[in-house]
Amino acid sequence: MLTFEPLRILLVKRNIKKMDFVRSVGMSSGTAAKLWNDDYVALDIIDRICEVLDCEVEDVVRRKKTEKTPPYN
Repeated sequence: MLTFEPLRILLVKRNIKKMDFVRSVGMSSGTAAKLWNDDYVALDIIDRICEVLDCEVEDVVRRKKTEKTPPYN
């Protein structure tokens, strides 16, 4: 599972308000909601976030390990 927790931490560290961030990236409120809920967000949005914040992908998203499910038979 992917999480945008690093992005949320980065915004707090840089003292950037959510709505200011959303406007600066030029994303819809629906896409922003997906970010806050760790839902799917297109790579072009992640790329724009990195451009606007002048950061790398790993500063925005990380892989969160989940419990392994048994293989399908």
